[in-house]
Amino acid sequence: MINKEYQLIKEFFKNNLYVLIVLGLTTFSLVMQWYRPISASLVISNIIYYFLLPILVIIFIFKESLLDFGLGIGDFRIWLFYFFITVLIGLPVLFFASKFYSVNQYYSLKFNYYDFLISSVPILFVWEFLLRGFLLFGLKKHFGQASIIIQMVPFVLMHLGKPEVETISCILTGLWFGWIAYRSNSFWPAFLIHVFINFSVNFFVNI
Repeated sequence: MINKEYQLIKEFFKNNLYVLIVLGLTTFSLVMQWYRPISASLVISNIIYYFLLPILVIIFIFKESLLDFGLGIGDFRIWLFYFFITVLIGLPVLFFASKFYSVNQYYSLKFNYYDFLISSVPILFVWEFLLRGFLLFGLKKHFGQASIIIQMVPFVLMHLGKPEVETISCILTGLWFGWIAYRSNSFWPAFLIHVFINFSVNFFVNI
């Protein structure tokens, strides 16, 4: 009985090791950033947990190309198409959303372009790499398009504490970002769209 269970456990880890590492590291990074930020600087801590750790795993454990995890430009025509579609639809939606009381209260601090560039943009970059790069493409070969659904879940949870309407909307935007990254084979369009959304909400609230 013991030997049989041991063999089943061994087989489980052997068959699912890659997925366990991808999901395990993603979960570990999110938890550690919450409980044990490495630096007083939120930017530095995010970069270490959400970017450097996955990069090290890709290079030294998986021994794969970083381009296989969405760091390449990908299909520029596809992601440029989705980017402009998102901007056209997103601008009026974001303007309307900025008028929600909870959103207005949360983002009502005076908007500073310099702080946005040196703080928000780098954080959005590593967020997107972790979810729409490392996690999405790490799971793609095992789950195919279902990886788009899987990566949406931590994206929503990362928004807990923000306005309710924003967190709930992340179910749709998380799927949308994942679809664009998956289709274009790059996390870059998801990052640029995330920057556009973040900037637009802050701008509309503070004009």
